[in-house]
Amino acid sequence: MVEFDSLRLYVLPARPEQVWCALAATGEYRRWWPWLTAFEADGLVAGGQWRCTVRPPLPYSLRFTLHLDDVVPPALVTAHVTGDIAGDARVDLADHDEGTQVRLASVLTPTNPAFAIIAAVARPIVQRGHDWVLDTGARQFARHAVHGS
Repeated sequence: MVEFDSLRLYVLPARPEQVWCALAATGEYRRWWPWLTAFEADGLVAGGQWRCTVRPPLPYSLRFTLHLDDVVPPALVTAHVTGDIAGDARVDLADHDEGTQVRLASVLTPTNPAFAIIAAVARPIVQRGHDWVLDTGARQFARHAVHGS
């Protein structure tokens, strides 16, 4: 079984409260992230569900639901993921000299049989697509949500 572990640290030039407000603006996500081809969210609340379709710059799309477990403003979101991928994810926000440090950690496994085969055979390419979504998403979030463009 293929597992994708991610740990990303990003520093955004805004206070945690401002970053949190942007995270809570789920209605803007599709505008910020064109690779998020479908998205429905109950809001940034414990017990909320976010139904997502993501298309990285590769010839496939992934459909999954984020089930928000813990939501502690303005510091923490934990979630478990079901769908074409499954696992756990966590976002931590903390004060930083330059604004806010965002720590994103996840452990995800393909559950869709076809995607699991692709991930096993072409792991470096799939990993690159996963990393692209995380890193591009962070840059786009900073540009649109924090800088307001």
